[in-house]
Amino acid sequence: MSKNTVDVVLIGGGVMSATLGTLIKQVQPDWSMEIFESRTEVATESTNAWNNAGTGHAALCELNYMPEGKDGSLSPAKAIDINEQFQLSRQWWSTLVEQGILGEPSTFINPTPHMTFVRGEDNVDYLRRRYEILKQEPLFSDMEFSDDPEVIAEWAPLLVDRRAKDEVFAATRSESGTDVDFGAVTRQLFTYLSENGAKLHLGTEVKKVKRRADGTWDVFTRNRSGYGRRIVNAKFVFVGAGGGALQVLQSSGIPEIKGFGGFPISGKFLKTSNPEIVKEHRAKVYGKAAVGAPPMSVPHLDTRIVDGKESILFGPYAGFSPNFLKKGSWWDLPGSIRLHNLGPMIKVGLTQWGLEKYLLGELMASREKQIETLREYMPTARSEDWEMITAGQRVQVMKKDPEKGGILQFGTEIITGAEGTIAGLLGASPGASTAVYAMLAVLERCFPEQYEQQWKRVFKQQVPSLGESLNANPEAAAKSLAATNAALNLKPAAAELEPGN
Repeated sequence: MSKNTVDVVLIGGGVMSATLGTLIKQVQPDWSMEIFESRTEVATESTNAWNNAGTGHAALCELNYMPEGKDGSLSPAKAIDINEQFQLSRQWWSTLVEQGILGEPSTFINPTPHMTFVRGEDNVDYLRRRYEILKQEPLFSDMEFSDDPEVIAEWAPLLVDRRAKDEVFAATRSESGTDVDFGAVTRQLFTYLSENGAKLHLGTEVKKVKRRADGTWDVFTRNRSGYGRRIVNAKFVFVGAGGGALQVLQSSGIPEIKGFGGFPISGKFLKTSNPEIVKEHRAKVYGKAAVGAPPMSVPHLDTRIVDGKESILFGPYAGFSPNFLKKGSWWDLPGSIRLHNLGPMIKVGLTQWGLEKYLLGELMASREKQIETLREYMPTARSEDWEMITAGQRVQVMKKDPEKGGILQFGTEIITGAEGTIAGLLGASPGASTAVYAMLAVLERCFPEQYEQQWKRVFKQQVPSLGESLNANPEAAAKSLAATNAALNLKPAAAELEPGN
């Protein structure tokens, strides 16, 4: 086995590694960097356009970011936080387009209204109250509400066509929403990295990392197409391997990973590219999860724009596989069990009856049942127009909790340890949408002195709202939205045109 020492090793060829690598190259172009991806292409797992919904999560349409309290109260805090994080991504991408690092914006981001659609009087009342609160917030000021079938039919005809006349329903719409091809973003960033000295190794997997006495890391790699094995010594390691991140972090032995486990859920979507259907729908329409169902089950009827071609996805339909990656191994789940995470995992298993019931129902659902679910959002749907595609694996975080023993976390978790020389990302949604926020947080945690004394100034030029709240400053929010709309060729919403509105 050969050895060499590099400044940075990135494990995984997804949007997180691509974002972190590019951020580092922007401030430390002299640092050596090697990237390892187990597949023969980058962006093949959760980052791939067909393995996620590409929503560009900004909490414009996702109800789970603004849940109703037991007392009926509603707080916009989480929704605002998620939107602020996505604005960092918009600003950074705008800078990279201006620098020529990212290409024509339409290759990776396109204006696509974000809508929420609910049925039933109680849900309509909740949506109206949510709208009335969010409408007052600068980042949500373009949001519209309607319970008028004719208005909703203008926004998204497929939602209303052939719906029962006496049905009660309502919708909100935000024209500032987007559809994002995170696979395209990732491929373009890795092209930049490769052209600027980073070495990208495809078809090369990392199973283990081990800390040396001097604080650096030995990264054990294996070429999947042959028998070539290599040890790369690195000063800093980032594990952005999606579902594969847990086991690599476990191999590191850092105490910060103790108590963490993963629960894999596979996703499926119905897809149509029928031009007669696609032309009738240009929106991402999110609904409300069924009672007892987990947040990741929220149904949505989505316009997707991939490689310049439009399609519509509906889902997700969940399945179960012990794989942590779409092209992983059945040994992934049992192989991740350790003494330190067994207790929390058992506790989660004993308390998540809603999730387990939901998964069992999804696994047993017939094709007709799946189409019936689609018809709740598109009454005219015909089975022959839709094909089922398998999306990526989602590995939900299970971790210790001082009160409950163990909890299932629907979100992302940044793990850093060993004096900031190793970091990794666990979890799923909102994931890719907040990659810039998450990777800036990794750099701030792992390189606090460089970040404060040197890097923050550069990042602040690229991401003007870094460290500030856009939503707390209506004029700054309007200015930022207008600037990123212009840079990314996104249609400006009326509410964004006048600062202070």
